[in-house]
Amino acid sequence: MAMPPMGWTTMLWSLLVLWAVACGEKSSDLDSCSPHPSCNECIQSHPNCAWCKQLDFVHWGESDAGRCASRLELESRGCRPSEIMDPRGQQRVLENRPLSNSTQQQTVTQLAPQKIALQLRPGEEQSFTVNFKRAEGYPVDLYYLMDLSYSMKDDLENIKKLGSDLLTALRNITTSAKIGFGSFIDKTVLPYVSTAPSKWQNPCPHVKENCQSPFSYQHVLALTDNASEFESRVSQQRISGNLDDAEGGFDAIMQAAICKEQIGWRDVTKLLVFTSDGAFHMAGDGKLGGAYMPNDGHCHLDANGLYTKNHLYDYPSVGHLAEVLSESNIQPIFAVTGSRLPMYEELSRLIPKSVVGELKEDSSNIVQLIVDAYNSLSSTVNLEHTSDLPPGVTIAYDSHCGDSETYGRTEGGECFGVHINQLVQFTVRIKASTCLPGPQEIVLRVLGVSEELKVLLETACECQCGDTQLYADHCSGGRGNLTCGVCSCQDGHVGRLCECNQEELVDPEAMCRDVNDTGPLCSGKGQCVCGKCQCHAATSGPLCKCDNTACERHNGQLCGGNGQCRCGNCECDGNYTGSACDCSLDTSGCLWDGTVCSGHGHCVCNRCQCDTGWFDSHCSRCANCQTPCEEHRVCAECKAFGTRLLSGDCSSTCNQTVIVLVTSTVNEKWCQAKAEDGSLFGFFIEKDGAGKVTLLVNNKSETTKKTFQVALSLVLGFVILGLGIIVGYRLVVDAYDRREFNRFEKECQSAKWNEMNNPLFRSATTTVMNPRYNN
Repeated sequence: MAMPPMGWTTMLWSLLVLWAVACGEKSSDLDSCSPHPSCNECIQSHPNCAWCKQLDFVHWGESDAGRCASRLELESRGCRPSEIMDPRGQQRVLENRPLSNSTQQQTVTQLAPQKIALQLRPGEEQSFTVNFKRAEGYPVDLYYLMDLSYSMKDDLENIKKLGSDLLTALRNITTSAKIGFGSFIDKTVLPYVSTAPSKWQNPCPHVKENCQSPFSYQHVLALTDNASEFESRVSQQRISGNLDDAEGGFDAIMQAAICKEQIGWRDVTKLLVFTSDGAFHMAGDGKLGGAYMPNDGHCHLDANGLYTKNHLYDYPSVGHLAEVLSESNIQPIFAVTGSRLPMYEELSRLIPKSVVGELKEDSSNIVQLIVDAYNSLSSTVNLEHTSDLPPGVTIAYDSHCGDSETYGRTEGGECFGVHINQLVQFTVRIKASTCLPGPQEIVLRVLGVSEELKVLLETACECQCGDTQLYADHCSGGRGNLTCGVCSCQDGHVGRLCECNQEELVDPEAMCRDVNDTGPLCSGKGQCVCGKCQCHAATSGPLCKCDNTACERHNGQLCGGNGQCRCGNCECDGNYTGSACDCSLDTSGCLWDGTVCSGHGHCVCNRCQCDTGWFDSHCSRCANCQTPCEEHRVCAECKAFGTRLLSGDCSSTCNQTVIVLVTSTVNEKWCQAKAEDGSLFGFFIEKDGAGKVTLLVNNKSETTKKTFQVALSLVLGFVILGLGIIVGYRLVVDAYDRREFNRFEKECQSAKWNEMNNPLFRSATTTVMNPRYNN
């Protein structure tokens, strides 16, 4: 199957993967593959482990566990490639019908392949490509689920007239479209609806209104392509009512999804349009009305399409509802009024492949809302697995959507804005960390599409070494059976080749220790068999004292990766030496201008060891040495400007050729120096093959003087600005204080209570006449 053109992101990803594999291959091969006594255990331990079944591969004193190593190591130790058991994962495409361009063909295929078989090596990843292409005119089933509580009265009147418009809009999208209808109120018990006889007969607030009795959910019309029948059945519906603000919409959605035969769902694109202006009850709310049993997820519709067990079972949870809708491959469209939009947007995030649209108060925009929602849903392609993965199996999806790519999503692949007849591809990567108990099946599908891809999984956990040789001659003349190069001894015989008779052995353990040694047998690094040590991998010797992993390490590798460990000592490659093979005999790293360590040191392990007083990586600097700039600075100033100490004896002391020039191309390679008068100048040192030095000297700059002037100007400017701000501030404050003082004095004058300017003034002195007083 062809892959999409690789963009720069794909190339970058591939390079990163190759880099990771290349960097980890060596350490993974050597460190992750530990010895195991049987072929099956070996190949199950790590995907890099292989098994050598060659009969003469293991020598006397060695254990059969040494047959388990990386393929590279086995071949280097003399195992023939044909004798190496290293099963790899395989894949076979069992069914792969070509993709369709339109629904005019007899069988419409949008997903390919349809069936694939994978054999996984534990720890090894297998990948395959899934292709999807939207076919034009794919059939659609649309079930209209409407809230018939009293607040939806004006909406019902509009819906009665929209049957033909809705079917016409769908037929513009597809050649085969069917529509159905159902309605809901709430559970028919208190406190959701009133059970008083008068309210039960007419739950509407006005007595004169003709309302029907409350119900939980009623399936009214199965899916049909007859617009007249839709309008006829919907026109017979009457509004109803309930007590609380929330509705029983979850019960209705559950029954509409579960009761497939009654609704008439086909294996096509399934849309469920949910219209309401209220909130929703969810799991736990039903206990208030006595419905304490969890929703059982079964169909409970009677002959009239009524949900009869609503008073027994609780409302479904959001998770249960999402699971049922996903299993039924139904895509819900929540058409709700503006005030409820945030609530249903949060709900939509929890239900896969759902969308929310704002419904006008009278549902007059419902047809356009459904068309827009369908276009949004169908242009989004979600590939995912439909059930839980087997234990130990992981899956990841890489999405190639044409203009965008995503990698490593574990929940599924996703592409947005997919057009009709546009091909999108997904790379599915599957890995099993352990052996599976038997064949397993994973089903992949694109949400909203009835087609599926079945992936049959098996794990390669057994070595296919051929039939077991009974009583093989290799096993000491028939004393055991031979499987994958290993002898399984008969009763009474032991040993790697079944060479020992247990009854004839006398104190065999004494031969597996040094004299007077009470330590572990075979130095704790092997097994005592027939009085001889069979050493574990990487150890050898009569008593397994020779350990090929006990050498010094450098940079985390035995013998620095530049030699072989033999019995605790490193045997270095030709150009390396040292106890850990960490010392290179190469001297290229010590050369500087063709001289080893600049002539001031000697090269050890391709690094310079400098003489006393010299330093730097190539011994090119010393503590008391002048730099080239310091060495030529005096002569450059002397010859160019006639200043400095050597001004009187410039020609005889300085033998450099000095050229004074004016240039602006002074860079970091030029030496910078300060002249005797404080100005700056630069010079460049040139040396020819004969050792003659030429100094290119730039004219003096007035940088220092200009810098001082600029600095002085800035300081004076800041001082003057500060003084101006202070003076201005004091003037403003003074003017404000004067104005306030004048206003205060004016108010004090106005507040004086006297006869002259206040007609309400009354003197504080009261004259009282004494009737007994006699002038």
